[in-house]
Amino acid sequence: MRATDAPDPRTLTNPPSTNGDSPPSDTPSSDTPPSDTQPSGAGVSGTGPTSADGGDLTRGAVRWHQFSSRYAIVGIWALMCVVYGALMPDSFLQADTFRNIFASQQALVFLALAAMLTFVVGEFDLSIASTLGLSATLVPVLAVLHGWNLALACVVAVLASSLAGLLNGILVVKVGVPALIVTLGSSTLLLGIASLVSHQTTVSGLSPSFADLSIRRFAGLPVNFYYGLVLALAIGYVLTFTPLGRHMAFVGANREVARLAGVAVDRIRIGAFVAGSTVAGIGGLLLVASVGGYDSTVSPTYLLPAFAATFLGTAVIRPGRFNPLGTLVAIYFLATGILGLQMLGSTGWIENVFYGTALIIAVSVSTIVRRRTSTT
Repeated sequence: MRATDAPDPRTLTNPPSTNGDSPPSDTPSSDTPPSDTQPSGAGVSGTGPTSADGGDLTRGAVRWHQFSSRYAIVGIWALMCVVYGALMPDSFLQADTFRNIFASQQALVFLALAAMLTFVVGEFDLSIASTLGLSATLVPVLAVLHGWNLALACVVAVLASSLAGLLNGILVVKVGVPALIVTLGSSTLLLGIASLVSHQTTVSGLSPSFADLSIRRFAGLPVNFYYGLVLALAIGYVLTFTPLGRHMAFVGANREVARLAGVAVDRIRIGAFVAGSTVAGIGGLLLVASVGGYDSTVSPTYLLPAFAATFLGTAVIRPGRFNPLGTLVAIYFLATGILGLQMLGSTGWIENVFYGTALIIAVSVSTIVRRRTSTT
């Protein structure tokens, strides 16, 4: 079973354009990424007024539609801040509120970007939250309980995360086991391993210098905020401007056509699992550095927010496509909504309700955008 057995990330990605008159070739044309917009003038020429003024109005309407479809959530985010500010002018409209929003989501940033890496190639990984938890658990267990060098413990934690992704990728791609079964099973397995090595306790006692790698402040925000921003920009660059990124989009759009075009489909799919798990493992390092210890049993709570932000990100900047900057915007949009509701007195249940609703709406919107794009 492939990712089509769950909400299919590949159906949210427009296939690369081909002329349909000849089969794909091994020429560089297979590297051409799908176009974000229609060809110049598409949907305008021959359908709008023939006068110059009328044509300008039509083109302006098209541009406004494109702009609003890309940045509607940013506008809703701004409106949300205005509403919360009007309701709570003395508490919400404070610099500390926004510092809290941008400083407290870094584990989710790394986890959502990890999920996105597999979604781009048409796969999904339900084990990334447990991978993050295993990494965050191994560092204090090895360094504090067993006296390992802290740097070595960090390396081992990330390598363990990468190995988990490699095993998932091999089982899914080479053996053909359904991704749902593999990643769900490995999620439970990794959670159990983390509980085993930590004896189901929260291990703390890491050095303060290690915490500085995550919580040292720059321009009012902890440095781990900038780690997430740099990671999102780096992934965005790879996906947009490199042959690897174009091949990943090609594989996610149409796996068999990509294979006929000479793309190393299996290698890219396995690599996406490894890259996603590695990113999740690094996120675990930053998480345990910022809090000083980690309770492995809370790992599953990170999965739903990560998936909600990743799918909601397809409605931002590049509608219908998984993209890291859209994911980043979605994370802080969701964080703002939840924090505002909590400040208004909604506690406990509101986070699950908000994230669950956001996931349903995000998948629905992405599906609508994909269908509209495929018919234009």
